[in-house]
Amino acid sequence: MFINVKAKPWYIRVVDWIERLIKGPVFDCSMCGQCILRSTGLTCPMRCPKQMRNGPCGGSMNGKCEVFPERPCIWHLIWDRSEKLPWAGKLEQIQPAVDWRLWGTPSWWHLLTGRIDINGHAVPPPEERPEKATAGLGSVAKVS
Repeated sequence: MFINVKAKPWYIRVVDWIERLIKGPVFDCSMCGQCILRSTGLTCPMRCPKQMRNGPCGGSMNGKCEVFPERPCIWHLIWDRSEKLPWAGKLEQIQPAVDWRLWGTPSWWHLLTGRIDINGHAVPPPEERPEKATAGLGSVAKVS
């Protein structure tokens, strides 16, 4: 597993350690930095060898993985588990591509600092956000 080796402040390392301690054994978390467990039946889709976030690849057969035929397809597990959860409808939402800059970092920290939204989608840094066209919107002309 890739671990971000950049020096981090102690409080981020604590959050990282706690998240790995909890999510690793419980959800087999891959620490992608953009957790979408609540959208995928509490099963980490990044466990897929092809890292498919929006459904199975075309090669899975009879619930088995194309790459590792001895393993169950992770998306087969996701569909089975999501049917038992009250928010199963979230599974049909399209997930954006992974922001690889966040890989190996704690998604809880990113959620707290606004780098990802509540759905686990990366929020671009301010310098990469498109400027909003505000000319003429919401402005009121003064009449004298």
